[in-house]
Amino acid sequence: MKKSILCTFLVAGLTLSSYSSNNLQPKLNEMSENEKLAEATAAGEIPTGTETLYVSVSRGGNRNDGSQAAPIKDLQKAIDKAPEGAVIRVAEGNYLGNLDQGWVKLNKYVSIVGGYSDDFSQRDPLKYRTTMRPGVEQKMTSGNQGVLDIRVVGKRDGVIWIDGIIFDRGQINAYVIPAYDNPVASAPEGCETGRIVGVGESPQGVPMVQPEGMKSAFQLISGEAEGKLTIRNCVFLNGYHYAIQMTLKGGHIDINNNVFVANRMSACQIGHGLALPNTSKLEFHNNTVLFTWCRTKHMEDMGYGFRYMTGMDADVYNNIFGCSNYGALDRTYIDADKTKEAKRVTSAWDNLFFGNRNGDLVLPSGGGGWTYVLAKNFEDAEQLVKYENNREMNEAEVKAISKKIDAPYLKGFIGITGTQTSSFNPNSSINQFRSALGMNMQGTETVRVSMYGNRYPYEKAFELFGAIEGYGAQVIK
Repeated sequence: MKKSILCTFLVAGLTLSSYSSNNLQPKLNEMSENEKLAEATAAGEIPTGTETLYVSVSRGGNRNDGSQAAPIKDLQKAIDKAPEGAVIRVAEGNYLGNLDQGWVKLNKYVSIVGGYSDDFSQRDPLKYRTTMRPGVEQKMTSGNQGVLDIRVVGKRDGVIWIDGIIFDRGQINAYVIPAYDNPVASAPEGCETGRIVGVGESPQGVPMVQPEGMKSAFQLISGEAEGKLTIRNCVFLNGYHYAIQMTLKGGHIDINNNVFVANRMSACQIGHGLALPNTSKLEFHNNTVLFTWCRTKHMEDMGYGFRYMTGMDADVYNNIFGCSNYGALDRTYIDADKTKEAKRVTSAWDNLFFGNRNGDLVLPSGGGGWTYVLAKNFEDAEQLVKYENNREMNEAEVKAISKKIDAPYLKGFIGITGTQTSSFNPNSSINQFRSALGMNMQGTETVRVSMYGNRYPYEKAFELFGAIEGYGAQVIK
C-alpha cells in the first residue's frame, strides 16, 4: 500500500502571485513603532558588573588573571573564576568548554558577552564571531546537556545575560550524504547534506556524512534558572533537539534579536517550574525563526517556532516565523488545574508569518486533535489576550527575505513531498512462527520524504539579521 504524505504550505516563495497587491505597504518617512522597537532592541546596552573578565581562545592562558592584557583562554575557566555579578567579555573564536569537551556550564549569576575583536578594542558579533560549535571530536565528551547548560537558581533579582554567541550543532549532528539522485538521502539539489538522522535510526541504501556525527537529544541551550535572564543577539543553528529548552523557576526571561534556523522540535520552549501561577514571565520578540523541523521524518508532531507552556505567562511580538515544519506557534498545552489555566496570560502581536506548513497558531480542538489558525484569525483565539496586527508577509517582504535565505534550502522546503509504503504478509515465515507462539504478526513501513532537517549553511545564517526592517532580528548595533 502506498500513500502520499500531505505537505501543504500556506505561503511559498515560489508562488508570489498568490499575494494581493493590496498587502503592499508604502514606506513611511518616519520610523514606525515596530521599527523604533527593533532599533532599540538591536542597540541595547551591555550590563556593567561587579568585575570584568576577558577571554580569548587565541591569545589567552588558563592561568592568566583574566584582565584585558592577560585574558583567560577557556570560557569555562572564566565562569569558574568569576564572582557573582561579573561580566565576561569573550573574543572571537570557538569555545568548547573544559578540555574541549563540547559544552559549557553556567552555574552563577554572570553575564557572557561575545563578539569582540581579539584585542577587545571593537565589538561586532557578526564580524568577530564568538562561537560554540562542537564537532565530531566532541562526540564522546559532549555530555547529556545543551551546548550551554544554565543551572542558576536562588535569586529572583539575579541577572544572567547571554549576548552575541553563535550556537551551532551542524558539525556534530548525524546526516546522510547529499545524494541528490537517491530518494533515501532526502537531499534537495544544492543542499549541504542529506536529511538528519534521528536517535535509533540506521538509514539503508545511502552513506552517512563522514566522519559520522552523533544522534543525541541535546539542546543548544538547556537548564533551569531563576531571576532575570536575557538571551539576545545570538544565532541558534542546526539544533538537534530544540534550540532553547529550559525551565524558569520564577522571574523574567527576555529572548530578543536572535536568529533561529534549522532546529528540530522547537526553537524555544520555556517551562514553568513553580506551583504558583503568574510568577514566571517570558518575552520573545524581534527574533527570526525559520525552518523548525518535526520530531521525525513522518512529520506528525513538533516542528514549532515557539511553544507556550503551562504556568508560563508569555508575550510573543515583532518576530518573523517562517517555514515551520508543523506550525509557527504552539498553544496546545492546557493546565489540568482550570483555576491556574484561567490566570495564565499569553499574547501574540505584530508578528509576520510565511510558509508555515499547517498554520500560524496551533490550538487544541478536543479529542486529541488540533485546530490550525491563520494569522488573520488570531482575534478569534481566546487564548491570546493581545492579538493585534499579526499577518502573513506581503509580496515585497517575501521577496526581500527570500534573497537572504539559502536558495536550495528554501526551494527544497517549499517543494517537500513524501510517500509512505507499508507491507504485510501473514504467510511469511516469521509471521507464521510468531503466530504459532501466540504473538502478533508484523508488517513493515517505509517513509520517504524529499527533505528533513538538512544542515543549513553556516555563513547564510548571518544574512538574516536585518532581513525585514522592523520585524525579526535586526543588524546588531
